[in-house]
Amino acid sequence: MTQRDNFNALYEVTQRITSILDPVELLDQVLEAAMTHLEAERGFVLFDDGTEQHNVSVAAAKNFSSPDAPGVLAASSSVVKNVLSTGTPVLTFDALTDERFEASTSIIAQKILSIVCLPLREQDRIVGAVYLDSTKSRQAFTDESLRFLTVFCHVASIAITNAKEFAILRNENRRLRTTVTPAQLFTGLIGKSKRWLDALDVVNRVLDVDASVLITGESGTGKELIARAIHDNGPRKNFPFVAVNCSAIPEALMESELFGHMRGSFTGAHAEKKGLFEVADGGTLFLDEVGDLPLLLQSKVLRAFQEREIRKVGGIESRKIDVRILAATNKDLVEGTRAGTFREDLYFRLNVVSVHLPPLRDRKEDIPLLAEYFFRRSCETHKRDVRSIHAETMELLIAHQWQGNVRELQNMIERAVILCRGAVLMPDDLMLRRSDTQALQKANMTLADFERHIIESTLAEMGGNRTRTAERLGVSLRWLQYRLKEWSDA
Repeated sequence: MTQRDNFNALYEVTQRITSILDPVELLDQVLEAAMTHLEAERGFVLFDDGTEQHNVSVAAAKNFSSPDAPGVLAASSSVVKNVLSTGTPVLTFDALTDERFEASTSIIAQKILSIVCLPLREQDRIVGAVYLDSTKSRQAFTDESLRFLTVFCHVASIAITNAKEFAILRNENRRLRTTVTPAQLFTGLIGKSKRWLDALDVVNRVLDVDASVLITGESGTGKELIARAIHDNGPRKNFPFVAVNCSAIPEALMESELFGHMRGSFTGAHAEKKGLFEVADGGTLFLDEVGDLPLLLQSKVLRAFQEREIRKVGGIESRKIDVRILAATNKDLVEGTRAGTFREDLYFRLNVVSVHLPPLRDRKEDIPLLAEYFFRRSCETHKRDVRSIHAETMELLIAHQWQGNVRELQNMIERAVILCRGAVLMPDDLMLRRSDTQALQKANMTLADFERHIIESTLAEMGGNRTRTAERLGVSLRWLQYRLKEWSDA
């Protein structure tokens, strides 16, 4: 091997192993890379417990008849002990005639001809070793091999340390998430209703995996917020989050937008362009309104899923990508597969885990929390000195049907804050149309009747517990007790 060959090999190996954060996979790759470049027949990576006895454990091994530690170490115990105790690399061109190992019966018995073994270090401490041998060739390893493996082991040691620390942090993160409720973890996702917290619980459980997630729900329920929460709280948070609305891009431009294009590939392609898959490399690609993805393009998105590679429009070479896919839709994709408008195989690839977001009208107890949040934010954004939301205004908000869900609530509160003339947000500030207020009445139900219906049904749901009922409704216990007393006295 020439110095240039070694340099190119080191560059390729470094690119490969420094991106792997799973310790087991990393050690297999480290061993595979070393054996491939030096054309070794057998090899293993082991770790030392740091005691004077140098108790070792084999972490990865290839081409040994016995995969357990005693079987692997039988070939090389004297070599490994020497490296672990002295920290000095061992290179022997002909082990059978090397006087350092003339007492090693295992080397003689297994007819090992060439050996190279180097220590793995963590700062100034020897933590393990990489061992390679050959039973076919004398001088299989050279001084150049030793120089290559020395640099390689430095890089591998750093990668192994990083992978171990990442594993520790990941396990600690999992432990912490078991002690923190989803509502506490996702501080920007407001709500305390059971259906909302159930959705957040699913989100919590998919943070540290790379499985694709399909987020379903009506328009305005917060699907992109959920996707961002998955990205921002997962291992890809330091990489791009790229969102694309599949219904907002013309079909003729969609392929170029997702996969990029080469210069001159079509009229107007004056320069090479990256697609969103490539922009999101290492991070997360969020396909919003994925149900509107053109059928012809669905097969290409599926191929990017399966092969983890893309090809630009007009290009002839494919490029590997590492992207987590999150998707969202307000359409029934199952019905789409039956109708032939959505590929069934793509649906199953997208829907490894599903998160359904309930409409706002089905989580009425969250409305006071959301209204107060949007109210405070709007007052701050627009510099309005509005102090509070009137109780009747809040009752009106709770009773409204919210066909536009959280987005409609946010817009209505913001508009009301901007137009409010006083210090308290009044019902008239909401500017609900007469048709909207009429929709509040269900079987001639008045607003007061609706309020009583909500309180009594929530009280029954909470088993008569007034404190929990007040918390669920977002009102004070005193206010609730006043209402109940008012009704009992009537």
